[in-house]
Amino acid sequence: MSAKRDYYEVLGVSRSATDDEVRKAYRKLAFQYHPDRNPSNDAETKFKEINEAYEVLSDPHRRREYDQFGHQGAPAGAAGFGGFAGFGFDEIFETFFGGSTRTAGGRRQQRGADLRVDVTLTFEEAVFGCEKTVEVPRWEKCSRCSGNGAEPGTQPSRCPTCNGTGEIRRVQQSVIGQFVSVAVCDRCRGEGRVILTPCTECRGTGRVRASRRVMVTIPGGIDDGQQIRLPGEGESGLHGAPSGDLYVAVSVTPHQSLKRQGFDLIYDLPINVAQAALGDEVDVPTAEGPTTGVKVPAGTQTGRIIRLKDLGVPHLRANGRGDLLVRVRVVIPQHLTDEQRELFQKLSKTFGQEPHEDKGFFDKVKEVFGGE
Repeated sequence: MSAKRDYYEVLGVSRSATDDEVRKAYRKLAFQYHPDRNPSNDAETKFKEINEAYEVLSDPHRRREYDQFGHQGAPAGAAGFGGFAGFGFDEIFETFFGGSTRTAGGRRQQRGADLRVDVTLTFEEAVFGCEKTVEVPRWEKCSRCSGNGAEPGTQPSRCPTCNGTGEIRRVQQSVIGQFVSVAVCDRCRGEGRVILTPCTECRGTGRVRASRRVMVTIPGGIDDGQQIRLPGEGESGLHGAPSGDLYVAVSVTPHQSLKRQGFDLIYDLPINVAQAALGDEVDVPTAEGPTTGVKVPAGTQTGRIIRLKDLGVPHLRANGRGDLLVRVRVVIPQHLTDEQRELFQKLSKTFGQEPHEDKGFFDKVKEVFGGE
């Protein structure tokens, strides 16, 4: 008989692995080698070995004994295939694949698929919210049989193979103990019932193909790339199982002048050197459409931010709004008229080589350009 492998080696973790790392490694390997999923000849042996390693390494006391004394100090019992240590195979299956639910009677139901539709919004629609109607092709509950798949006047029957449980349990006896494996019933596919007289409309599936118009409420403040989830608006499940969800993926067309940064809006304001030096009041666009006046202080430099409170994007599903940030950019003229060149030359002479204390820069600008 071959010697036992090191438990850490079995799970593929280091001796310093945390409890969470041990658990994650176990879940991955147990799912891979569960005999109900893995048809290989050695799956049963490997699965038993994985369970044994996890039983020891998941228990702090037994793990300390194993670290000190090895296999002699930490005997492990065999776990059956009916459940994993700490969680069942159904939990693992649903963790990886999802979509399966159970009724109060234990019957497995296959939840309907989730769907996705794309919707394009204008900048203003995304900022302030709107309503959109989307066309959704999907599987819907059959109106003739109300989704149960049986012809009206008849009812689904209990599956004779699994006696309505949806599962087939097999008990195997070996020299090391009793093993119980649980598999989905092949005949009813886990539903616990069979349809002897299928509905003529849906052919026993409980659903039909249709196209549905769905109204979507777009909340103000939504951004490009975000999604809206509509529970139960996806495809209907088989034989009356719960419906999936509908995800509405949002894309937003850019604004001609405004840019979004979180819940703030940014507007790049170009001004000339005279406006920057003397100050001015200019109009800037807003998300609402009309412009608003903003005062540019004298001596404004390129890159200065002028903040206009509460003119940004409404907070998504909350009170308040962001701000409108006016980012100033001083534009230096590349082509001057003769008159402009003469005025700049006059201005340049007033500066001299060093700044004067008796008269400031902006006073001289006002003298040349006639400002008050």
